[in-house]
Amino acid sequence: MLSVILLIGGIFSFQIYQKIKGKNIIKDTYIYIPGNATFDDVVALIGPYLKDKESFLWVAEKKNYPNKIRAGKFKIDKGMSNEALVNYLRGGKPETIKLTFNNQDNLEKLAGRVAQQIEADSTSIVKALTDENFLKKNHLDQRTVLSLFIPNSYEFYWNTSAEKFRDRMLKEYKRFWNKKRLDKAAKLDMSPLEVITLASIVQKETAKVSERPRVAGLYLNRLKDNWPLQADPTVIYAIKEKYGKDTVIKRVLNKDLEIDSPYNTYKNTGLPPGPIAMPDISSIDAVLNPEEHHYYYMCASVDKPGQHEFAKTHRQHIINARKYQKWISKQGINR
Repeated sequence: MLSVILLIGGIFSFQIYQKIKGKNIIKDTYIYIPGNATFDDVVALIGPYLKDKESFLWVAEKKNYPNKIRAGKFKIDKGMSNEALVNYLRGGKPETIKLTFNNQDNLEKLAGRVAQQIEADSTSIVKALTDENFLKKNHLDQRTVLSLFIPNSYEFYWNTSAEKFRDRMLKEYKRFWNKKRLDKAAKLDMSPLEVITLASIVQKETAKVSERPRVAGLYLNRLKDNWPLQADPTVIYAIKEKYGKDTVIKRVLNKDLEIDSPYNTYKNTGLPPGPIAMPDISSIDAVLNPEEHHYYYMCASVDKPGQHEFAKTHRQHIINARKYQKWISKQGINR
């Protein structure tokens, strides 16, 4: 009789041990637990990767996990026991993600890109970035707030809120504008916002990174001599601001140069009120480290696609411009 009792006790103990210590995860995976998740939500997320769901529920209840749910991205390893899994979900460090964004043209596109990578949705991100108190405190407005964002990769927790994302980007902006960069901006008699605004024009003007310091030098020559920048990308921005951000423009027409907008650098001297896009670091550094030359004019090149022909005189520029206009008309590009 004693042996039977011992056998039954042994079997029972082994079953308990298996529930707690036995391997129960069938494959490696990641689960993303939202900030407002219930225990049922977690079970639904992890259920497909459990060999025995009932044993997980039993261990989770014993360890009071339903009342200690944490949000985040969690890496679940094949062969994990219920005990290890619950301990990790309750108290382990969540995984981080590499959040990346590049040259988004506006806040809505930026918010959409970021919302694909963290829990916060695009609406909450736009709301956080346009919060009046935040803008006022940091001497920004809806036309200049895009200047805060330096395209790069950043480490975040997946369950980062819109406000925490915004505040982190402000810190990264201040870190980016170190003394060396601030000194270079001061030497140009420009603020960081002005540098980024000009960099956004340089960014839109040329995709060729090696050409950007020359383009930046040309625009700085014009600013120094109080010439209008006459940058086509600013006119395109003005058109889209008036007719819709999805307006497709492949060619700037003479009538476009008359559009009434503070972004029209054909009608206004100086810089527009804010960046027309999000410049990357190469464009910002091109403005801070411009090529020194005497060019005042440039035109898209026919012979070197994606690059420009630069000129010191208006006469030479007219020759270059006519050549390009003739070519683009031949391609049938009228708008």
